[in-house]
Amino acid sequence: MNPWLRSFHPLLLCFLLVVALCTRVPRPGENVCRSSNLTSCTECLKRGPQCAWCFKENFLEGAASNYRCDLAENLLLKGCESEFLEQTETKVEVDTTISSTQVSPQDISVHLGPGSQASVVVAVKQLERYPVDLYSLVDVSASMQENLDHLKTVGVALSLRMTQHSSDLWLGFGSFVDKPVSPYISVHPSKINNPCSDYEVRCRPAHGFHHVLSMTGNMSEFTRVIKRQRISGNMDTPEGGLDAMLQAVVCQKAVGWRPEAKRLLLFMTDQPSHLALDSRLAGIVIPNDGLCHLEDNIYTASTVMDHPSLGQLSDKLLENHIYSIFAVEKQQYQWYEKLVRLLPATYLRKLGLFQASSLIELVVEAYKELLSEVAVAVSFDDRASSRFWVSVAPLCPNGSTANQRSCSGVQPGQTVYFNITVGMRSCPDNGEDEDISVTVRPVGYNESSVIRIHSKCGCRCESAGLCHNSGQACEETGQEQRDSSLNQSCQSAGSDLMCSGRGVCECGRCVCDQNRLGTIYGKYCEKDDFSCPYFRGLMCGGHGDCVLGECVCKNEWTGESCECPASSTSCQSADGLLCSGHGECVCGRCVCSDSRRSGSFCERCPACQSTCQSNMNCVVCHVAYGLSKEERGFCNKTCTTSVNYSDNGQIGDKWVQCMYVSNNNCRYPFQITTEVGQAELHINTRAECPSSSRVGTFLSVCALTVLCGLVVVAVSRLLLQRRHQPPGGTVADGVYNCTEKDLSYIPTTNEKTVTYRRDRPPDRPVEMNIQVPKMPFNDPWH
Repeated sequence: MNPWLRSFHPLLLCFLLVVALCTRVPRPGENVCRSSNLTSCTECLKRGPQCAWCFKENFLEGAASNYRCDLAENLLLKGCESEFLEQTETKVEVDTTISSTQVSPQDISVHLGPGSQASVVVAVKQLERYPVDLYSLVDVSASMQENLDHLKTVGVALSLRMTQHSSDLWLGFGSFVDKPVSPYISVHPSKINNPCSDYEVRCRPAHGFHHVLSMTGNMSEFTRVIKRQRISGNMDTPEGGLDAMLQAVVCQKAVGWRPEAKRLLLFMTDQPSHLALDSRLAGIVIPNDGLCHLEDNIYTASTVMDHPSLGQLSDKLLENHIYSIFAVEKQQYQWYEKLVRLLPATYLRKLGLFQASSLIELVVEAYKELLSEVAVAVSFDDRASSRFWVSVAPLCPNGSTANQRSCSGVQPGQTVYFNITVGMRSCPDNGEDEDISVTVRPVGYNESSVIRIHSKCGCRCESAGLCHNSGQACEETGQEQRDSSLNQSCQSAGSDLMCSGRGVCECGRCVCDQNRLGTIYGKYCEKDDFSCPYFRGLMCGGHGDCVLGECVCKNEWTGESCECPASSTSCQSADGLLCSGHGECVCGRCVCSDSRRSGSFCERCPACQSTCQSNMNCVVCHVAYGLSKEERGFCNKTCTTSVNYSDNGQIGDKWVQCMYVSNNNCRYPFQITTEVGQAELHINTRAECPSSSRVGTFLSVCALTVLCGLVVVAVSRLLLQRRHQPPGGTVADGVYNCTEKDLSYIPTTNEKTVTYRRDRPPDRPVEMNIQVPKMPFNDPWH
């Protein structure tokens, strides 16, 4: 690296750092309306459409006038009523009284201020069958002889072919060669009247543009006029086609363009065209004025004015709603291909030596393709281009393709919508209100939409002298200023501080200090908008505004410092209940009503019993003391609920059904409410107890089961003794003499627990414990 660059590198970093620190970039959420440099209402509104100015007389008394500029919602919070607010109003008004068939709406009014914008939607409908005007503008130089001959047979056939696409076709005709001056034509006397004299052919004189036939629906008349046409000639290769084309476009009355028709201009040539500034070769330096100069259907300014520029021709095609079809000789195709990119709604095809049928197909194909693309052009006064801007976004129907400002492939009957956004950058230097018009013109359509922009750059209160731009005026004389009574008027009762120590007394009125934390105001500078409680390092938690020392929270927040969300959705458990139905939402968190519960939604309670279990002791007590009204008082300590008795209670959605089974196997149904805040228990006085016959049967089965068990045990023991007896021995011989230690391990009784269940068991099975005495070890079975 170059040593100089190496030494320069740290300096460059320091410079960029200084620039970064000194360049003020607005932070997200920053109030752009607040500035100590503001002195008037007009300056306030220029800061943006969100800024407003309060012109209430005693608003923020004692504060500087720049505090009158703020966000509208802040001014309302500080006590400025809406009728005292001066602000930019963005408004869109549509005139629906003007009827239209293709473009709507046609008249729109928009009210804007500096920095504001508004959007409107313009609909362009593609009609199915338009009336069509087709004007053929033909190069009649000598090389176009064959093409001119074919054109003579096109009229009637083209009219019949276009009936499939148009309800009414009219045709017109015009011819051109070049400017009839040297060096474009030969000025020899023998060739001025007959440029083809060298070939012993009679030609018509060269001309810039000759309008031959105005629009007519009479195809026979069109054919008769075409057959009378003769060729002409010139000297140089390029022709004066664009000069003639502009005249055919702007001479509306002479050509006979119909206002309700689709306008097509068929341009036929086999050579390139002269462009603007080419006429200087002939000493012509006057720019083309874009106006019609026809006298007796002859272009009279051809030898006086220059050829038009492409931009000028483009504007005139748009202004007069004309589609252009270029049919050019194939060798010149590339030249015209680059040219037509600069012209709107243009169709280009190779001419060649075509037949009449191919020319008809060319016109029909061009008509269909041009109408399938819907585009808009936007124009307004160039003087206002620096203060206003416009953007266009097409909304294309199904089946079509969206481009930058157009939709292609649009079918007849479909509607294309364009979202037009207009914005205002700034006010004029004089600061006065200004009205401009923006024209939205669909290319090739004879209807357009006009957007009238009414800008607001001044304040109404200024014209009435009510804006209080310069603050409080002081007109007291010097003697009055020295009067101590004036200073006393700047002290509140019981205070020895002037203007509460936060301002100065001028002319007997407090002018409060400006503080970077906020606004100091009040008659004695005793008020401010920054002495409010903080939460997590932010005043009013960052969720509200400080007004008169108290936090005014936004809609979704509450609390002294706006620290609590007002919504209870954060406390809603998965079952949809608030804190699972066991607490309340405090500052966005669940506070459980039962100390045994925990969790974010009071959903956990390991120590909690079921509803039936928690009330079981109460039911047991009532059953034990008797289900009578006189004996209810004995169970007050075991019951936390109100107890009622019913013979046959109905179970509803809000009740839990439980069952208590007593020692004598009687079942007592009871019910408990599940609604939060209620505790009510209903005990059914009709208990279901087992009958005596069923008890006897039950005992008989138990005794038989025990007896069978004893028999099986005895038989098993006898078999074991015989199995271990020696062969030929007696029982006595096989007796095992137990030692004292062995006898200590022999149990004296046999215990067995029998569990039985009935057909409809209670909450738990019934168990019975049976003890059977053991026989002595050597005692035979009896």
